[in-house]
Amino acid sequence: MSDERHVLVLPDRDAAEEAAAELADRFGVTDEPQLVRDALAGEDDAEDAQWLVVVEDPDRRLDPPSLDAFAAEYEGWLEAP
Repeated sequence: MSDERHVLVLPDRDAAEEAAAELADRFGVTDEPQLVRDALAGEDDAEDAQWLVVVEDPDRRLDPPSLDAFAAEYEGWLEAP
């Protein structure tokens, strides 16, 4: 089994939480995605943070272009591997 991880970059916590909840319905993700706050370099203000949604995909069954389009619905993108 091969280990694969996808990282969606989203503009704020609300978008990250909504996207994480929707992943199960839209893509059948069974493991709960991990949410991570990613402060922009040199920024101290919590408002200037992106949020990452980390999705484990050990069987490599998720389609990266589909995940990128999904993230775009929340004004985000799929981080390139």
